[in-house]
Amino acid sequence: MALEITDATYEDVLKSDKLVVIDFWAEWCGPCRMVGPIVEELAGEYADKAVIGKVDVDNNDDITSKYGIRNIPTILFIKNGEIVDKQVGAAQKSVLVEKINNLL
Repeated sequence: MALEITDATYEDVLKSDKLVVIDFWAEWCGPCRMVGPIVEELAGEYADKAVIGKVDVDNNDDITSKYGIRNIPTILFIKNGEIVDKQVGAAQKSVLVEKINNLL
């Protein structure tokens, strides 16, 4: 299951030595509801290789502002605290799998 990341926890999550994948989403966002189950699947499949989590943009202004999230869904791929890739808008699972595999 994807980790729920909040303003209070994101700094600890970013300290991970694994690849960090963060899905910025909102309950009311249709494309986010399409991507959500894919993110959950990836969290299970990559549990030992990456930290995969979700940020509800409506409840977490600090991290959403820090990364300048303007459109959702936005998925950030972070290594060593730095953004190394990004996916804005809905994407198929194969696209996200390819991005993760290229960064591992």
